[in-house]
Amino acid sequence: MKKKKTRKKGFCHQILRCWQLYVLLLPTIIYFLIFNYAPMVGIQIAFRDYKVSKGFWESAWVGLKHFKTFLEAYQLPTLIENTVKISVYSLIWGFPIPIILALLLNESKSQKLKKVVQTLTYAPYFISTVVLVAMLSMFLSPSTGVINKMIEFLGGTAYDFMGSASAFRPVYIISGIWQGAGWSSIIYVAGLAGIDPQLLEAAEIDGANRFQKIWHVNLPGIMPIVVIQLIMSCGGILGVGYEKVYLMQNTLNQSVSEVISTYVYKMGLLNAQYSYTTAIGLFNTVINLAILLIVNQICKKVSEVSLF
Repeated sequence: MKKKKTRKKGFCHQILRCWQLYVLLLPTIIYFLIFNYAPMVGIQIAFRDYKVSKGFWESAWVGLKHFKTFLEAYQLPTLIENTVKISVYSLIWGFPIPIILALLLNESKSQKLKKVVQTLTYAPYFISTVVLVAMLSMFLSPSTGVINKMIEFLGGTAYDFMGSASAFRPVYIISGIWQGAGWSSIIYVAGLAGIDPQLLEAAEIDGANRFQKIWHVNLPGIMPIVVIQLIMSCGGILGVGYEKVYLMQNTLNQSVSEVISTYVYKMGLLNAQYSYTTAIGLFNTVINLAILLIVNQICKKVSEVSLF
């Protein structure tokens, strides 16, 4: 009992001693409570037949009805397959690119070239999704697109990339890499800047060439950051955003472009099936959380680096 009282007194004393810092922290806590935790009350919609006229508490409680409906839906295998394929392919091809870009920038001796490359690679990140998809439609147009004009110039035949099911994923992934690689590389560039120069000097004295210094000094130096980023990326395997997919989607590529998020958008906002789509969103979140925990545990055992 005495130990518990001592701990409570010690905790209160810490708060009183640094109360100014806690006051500065208060707005952030209030923000998260209002915009992140308070809306979680709406999760109960997944277990009710929600009617706008009746509200949260008066709508009929139906338990796991909507989860069962989704798990028995004929679209489920296609939705999961499309979502997982887009996420996994994006992870496989897109995850290493920012690391490679950061390593190349770190090796550049010219500060001017480094700044130019950084500006050119960071800029696409600030292009809105709508503008990006409009650019893709213009560049990949089978009649007037620059890409098809180049293909025809080289003796090939124009191809409708945006209307092809087989081309949807490559276009989605490549455009995503182009837009996000530069911005994602910032954290790795910062990590490389924090590596002790004495380690590189010691490697050079030992006769290491540039590639060996990258492999044995730079990469191990940013490996904790790489592992954390990998864990967080794996935690969003089923979290493909609907905006870009929905804007790129058409009747010709819908067989490979219909993912969980676009299905939720159509069923929830367009068809007003709020309870059903809330259940799908909750199911999606639980699966992502499970994957995050599994990958985190694996990384903890393999590399001794983890989120928690």
